[in-house]
Amino acid sequence: MQTEPMAVHDAVVLTPRQFTDPRGLFLEWFTETSLRSATGHALELAQANCSVSSRGVLRGVHFASVPPGQAKYVTCVTGSVLDVVIDLRVGSPTFGVSDSVLLDTVDRRALYIPEGLGHAFIALEDNSTVMYLCSTGYNPSAEHGIHPLDPALGIAWPADVEPLLSEKDAAAPTLDEARAAGLLPHYDDCQRRYAELRQH
Repeated sequence: MQTEPMAVHDAVVLTPRQFTDPRGLFLEWFTETSLRSATGHALELAQANCSVSSRGVLRGVHFASVPPGQAKYVTCVTGSVLDVVIDLRVGSPTFGVSDSVLLDTVDRRALYIPEGLGHAFIALEDNSTVMYLCSTGYNPSAEHGIHPLDPALGIAWPADVEPLLSEKDAAAPTLDEARAAGLLPHYDDCQRRYAELRQH
């Protein structure tokens, strides 16, 4: 599996090898060895999620309080999505930076999003199905959001796709509002979390 760092520090794109024959294809969409090689630690698996979205559905920007935070390993098994990672870690050298990758059924890439980073995606096709492994379970009191259309994030969403947001995401604060409210994770806390994971 090929691994490549993103512009947002600590986020990684993983591209699997695909083996095809007249019956179809086979691939390993997650291997611990590939992730450990790229990050220095394994993924603690607590929950696996699946979301199915119509074209234009925009989910996020979501993140969790650190500690413990929630790391995610994301891929798209049907359709295609533009997946975006945003550095929300106050004090990070890439704070406020966003980067994106196309997740689809052609390259079948996966994306590792460590604790402290924001995550969002927009479906580019109907029935786009995103699967993601999570390091911690859902905890409503620790879950937060940033409005995905906040100009301060500088995300280049596709101009030809009309975004459809949930009521919760549409009511999310801007980046500046979330920072002023003390909702954003801190870079040092995240680095301590990553160091703890590398000790396992």
